[in-house]
Parts: sequence; structure tokens; C-alpha cells
Amino acid sequence: MLLDLSRLRDGAEERVARTWPVSAFEGFEDFTVADPVSFDAIVRKDKQAYRLVGRAVTTLELSCSRCTEPFRVPVEAAFDLRYLPHRDNVGTAGQTSRSGVQGKQGTGDEHEIQEDDLGTAFYRNETIDLGDLVREQFYLALPMKPLCAEACKGLCPQCGTNLNRGACECRTGWQDPRFEKLKALKKE
Repeated sequence: MLLDLSRLRDGAEERVARTWPVSAFEGFEDFTVADPVSFDAIVRKDKQAYRLVGRAVTTLELSCSRCTEPFRVPVEAAFDLRYLPHRDNVGTAGQTSRSGVQGKQGTGDEHEIQEDDLGTAFYRNETIDLGDLVREQFYLALPMKPLCAEACKGLCPQCGTNLNRGACECRTGWQDPRFEKLKALKKE
């Protein structure tokens, strides 16, 4: 899944269109890739920097956070990333970073992340790993709280029955045992 950048000249652009099978994206803890991944992007070179603008399309299978049942979510992850050579990523511990901010070693200086930094990644050896790019886009596309449906009822906290499939026989109210004696007095 590597993109060879060495043949792209300064100022030139190239279209990259690929389709990967589901087996190319295995081993995720949070989701499963359910359909082949379609990748389409334009790569532009500007001196040592490259810009990738495109999208990755597939279907992900997630577990519902309420009922734990699997469900599918279509994903069309659009991206606009700038890639710089990895040697430009030197950090701020006593050296000047790519943004020109001078850090002081051991001081714990904090620097605000600029909007430009969020869309910046790094490449090595004149290649970009498109697999890493696509994986990152899938993680960014995941919902904070995956739900199979807005009206999902979840699981019974006592017996674990999926309440979307049917009701259970558990008592629905919690009774505070500290008030049992008061209830007995009230009945008398």
C-alpha cells in the first residue's frame, strides 16, 4: 500500500485510485472493515512537500455501545493532508520544529497546535503508506458513541437480555435496602 513519490516532479500532480480487499485491513479492535476499500486521491508535489486530497469509501462493522450487537456504517472519509519529509519532524526539545517554534529543553513549554498542524503528516524514503492514511481516516470517521439505532434500548442491567428483542422478567426499579424498615412501618 505504498505510494512511490520519487517519480512525481515539482509542480506536477497525479491521480491515485486503488481498491483494497477487506483482508488488507484486519486486526482493528474498535471495528471491522466489511466491504472492499475504495481509495481515490490527487497527489501534488510542491518542492519537498506533497498534498493528498481525496477520499476513502467502505463500510465498517461496529458494536453498538448500548446492546453490543454488530451493525454496519457506511464511511466516506474525505481528507486533505500535507506530507513533509520525516527529517522536518524534529520536535521542540531544544531544537527548532518545522513550525519554527524554539523549545527549551526540560522546561515543559507548551505550544498551541495550529490548524495547519492537524493536516500535516510525514513521509520517509520517498514513500507514503496509504494503508496508514486510510486506517487513520477510519478512526476519525468513527462515532463517539456507536449506536445501532437512536432508539436502541440496550441491555437489561440485571440479566443482560437485549431489550430490543423483547422484555425480561426482572424488576425494573431499584429498591434502596436502607428504606426497607420504613416501608414496613408504613404498611403497619
